[in-house]
Amino acid sequence: MCKLMEAINVKTMKGYVSKIRVLKMSKTPLLRFSLDNVNCLIAAHSLNFLADVDEGMEIVVAGEYNSRKQFVVRKYSVIGETKIMIEFEAMKKDLR
Repeated sequence: MCKLMEAINVKTMKGYVSKIRVLKMSKTPLLRFSLDNVNCLIAAHSLNFLADVDEGMEIVVAGEYNSRKQFVVRKYSVIGETKIMIEFEAMKKDLR
C-alpha cells in the first residue's frame, strides 16, 4: 500500500495584529486578520483567538500559505498578556 505524502511548508511569522473580522459564523468561525499587512485566516481555535487577541497585540503564528496567498494559521501564541488576562486584571482593580 502506497501513500502519497504532501510536503507541508510550515512557516512562522511574528507581528502586530490589525483588522480582525469574522468571515463566517459557524461552530468554528472563520476569522480574517492582518499581521503586519499579511492577510491571515484562522478557523482552528478561532474562538480562543477572539478571547486572547485584540488589535495592536503582538503574536507569533505558524501555518502555511494557501493558493490565494493568504496565510492559514494553524497555531498562534500571544507575546505578553492575552486580552482576557488584561480584562481580568482590570476587573480585579474595579472591585477594590
